[in-house]
Amino acid sequence: MSKIKIVTDSTTDLPKDILEKYCIHVMPLSIQIDDQSYVDQVDITPEDFLRKMALADSLPKTSQPAIGDMMQRFEEIGDDGSQILAIFLSSGLSGTYDTARMAATEVSADVTVVDSTYISSALGFQVVEAAKMANTGTSMKEIVKRMETIRKNSKLYVVLETLDNLVKGGRIGKGKAFLGSLLKLKPIATLEDGVYSPISKVRTQSQMIHTLMKNFESDAEDRIIRGVSISHANAFELAHKLKNALLTKSSLKDVMIQTTTPVISTYTGEGAIGLSYYTDAHE
Repeated sequence: MSKIKIVTDSTTDLPKDILEKYCIHVMPLSIQIDDQSYVDQVDITPEDFLRKMALADSLPKTSQPAIGDMMQRFEEIGDDGSQILAIFLSSGLSGTYDTARMAATEVSADVTVVDSTYISSALGFQVVEAAKMANTGTSMKEIVKRMETIRKNSKLYVVLETLDNLVKGGRIGKGKAFLGSLLKLKPIATLEDGVYSPISKVRTQSQMIHTLMKNFESDAEDRIIRGVSISHANAFELAHKLKNALLTKSSLKDVMIQTTTPVISTYTGEGAIGLSYYTDAHE
């Protein structure tokens, strides 16, 4: 049986030590701030990006890997005869998945491409689980089936501190943003089937934490919690408040916290926070 290698993109929010531990290959997206281009997580850090974005004349632009670059990486990774399982961010948010599928048909390597339907840690959950299974010799068919189960049992909630980036990106009008700012409303959205769906609006951090905890407790009731993670865009203090609430009101022993990738914070804006988790039914 040939070895299976895992490939993903730079929006997983997975730390470098995890990527190295499980031998996960990353195809980074790119960001352009005014006239300067950067490779996500390679030549710009999340902290530097937020500073540059605040000073930029317009909203940074993000771009997926070129099909030629994908083809080259697939060939390099699979040159020893290994199978490749490529798990990418939601096709509803980026063309990366579709481009990867086209690239996979043009190379000699054996490549299976999966649409995670998620970003950030909810994508990372699938990637790490796939890598663990691959390292124990699990077949491609079994790994892909497990990815489907994780997707169905994952949740990702995003809370925005500011609506400025949605205005710059043309997602909402200035009037709505002004009203939201005036009322100090913070929208809470979930990512389902690869699409953002607003579920609530809150005014305070305590209301936000209460809403997220209510959803978490409902989703996790009578289920095994397999992973919980918090990503943030320069909202470290808020991330820890949410972590403390999760540890206090559940049987969790730990919750990962990480700064989100520049590609994601381009659209969420500074101060945003994301809560990701996935569960399994009791056997």
